Amino acid sequence: MKPTVLVVDDEEKLRRVVELQLKTAGFEVEQAGSAEDALKLADHADVILTDLRLPGISGLELLASLRRQDSHTPVIVMTAFGSIETAVEAMKAGAVDFLPKPFSLDHLMTVVNKALELRTLRAENRELRAELGQRYEFDNIVGRSDAMREIFATVERVAPTRATVLMCGESGVGKDLIARAIHHHSPRDGRPFVKINCTALPENLMESELFGYEKGAFTGANTTKPGKFEQADTGTVFLDEIGDVPASVQVKLLRILQEREFERLGSNKTRHIDVRVLAATNVDLRAALEQGTFREDLYYRLNVLPINIPPLRERKEDIPFLAEHFVKKLKKDLGTPVESISEAAILRLLEYHWPGNVRELENVIERSMVLASGAVLDAADIKLDLAPKPRLAAADNFLPEGMTLDDYERSIIREALHRADGNKSQAARLLGLTRNALRYRLSQMGIES
Repeated sequence: MKPTVLVVDDEEKLRRVVELQLKTAGFEVEQAGSAEDALKLADHADVILTDLRLPGISGLELLASLRRQDSHTPVIVMTAFGSIETAVEAMKAGAVDFLPKPFSLDHLMTVVNKALELRTLRAENRELRAELGQRYEFDNIVGRSDAMREIFATVERVAPTRATVLMCGESGVGKDLIARAIHHHSPRDGRPFVKINCTALPENLMESELFGYEKGAFTGANTTKPGKFEQADTGTVFLDEIGDVPASVQVKLLRILQEREFERLGSNKTRHIDVRVLAATNVDLRAALEQGTFREDLYYRLNVLPINIPPLRERKEDIPFLAEHFVKKLKKDLGTPVESISEAAILRLLEYHWPGNVRELENVIERSMVLASGAVLDAADIKLDLAPKPRLAAADNFLPEGMTLDDYERSIIREALHRADGNKSQAARLLGLTRNALRYRLSQMGIES
């Protein structure tokens, strides 16, 4: 359909000249000699071209009336009294542009076409906002909070690119799901998606696992084995807990990101790779930069498109939707009589602080559904993990008497190593540190094990 321009002016001759020009350019044209007549026709117009000096209601009052009606039609004002002050006043009232009389027909067409483009952009923007307003779920990621809607929109924008994405957030917030959503909505969907848990890989095996090795590269290397990056060629690599990568491997990761090339362990042959890298961390990498345990150049290569995922306690408005989602998801697999969750149960969930985030919420829902006997999961059925956590500090949350800060930090690190049976990766997780950050602290304190 041809776009329609409504021309509002009390001079019939001018209306006729403008109409002829617009119709020649392929527009439909409506005419009005006053603002009162224009208001009756405004709903059918794609662009309104109005004089400011009109009999009865003025052009500025016409603009105000259209704004009160929440009209999205762009308005261009014409005036023979076109001072800067008048133009500014019209723009403040909602006009998208102005034409000082007399104007050339070429200038008229430029301004009308620009207004029509603006109308299209506004319509697309309203549709996008409406779509995001209705979306509470995105590839099994559920959320109604502003933060989650922003993440959904970000995923849609970054997925089609090959840019590196760094997801930051506490353990259990859903970084893995977001990484998979980015891959699924990218041109690499259908190609390999390889997840690498950097914490689970021992330091002495990490390089060979990531980049592969040649036969005879080390004792026990009886065959040639490609690494995770080769397995992900043309697809996506997801590096989970990137902060636990040791310095020797960080250099090779930087080369992958910059040059898309590497060598297998025990080989001098340079191999080229086409992978997109997604990374995630549950610790502050900027603190690791300050401690010298994470390379600054690698950090900036990874942090091209950061996505910060807030903890569940900061977006509690998502809990009702997540709880309902998990009930529907789990009832198919658990074989329990539970079909729904009550408002009282939701209120109980809202009162909890969720240190384990969405993962903990799903576990609580599953545990509660297994033990429930009715069709509705009620407040009494909710089985929260309310066990008190041990406290090493004094009752007033300050240092124990007679201890310095260094002594206290040393005692906490020793306790973490004791609980982890000497496993540094596990001890680092207990302390909320990366493995490299823990090693740095141990070396500073002169503690080797």
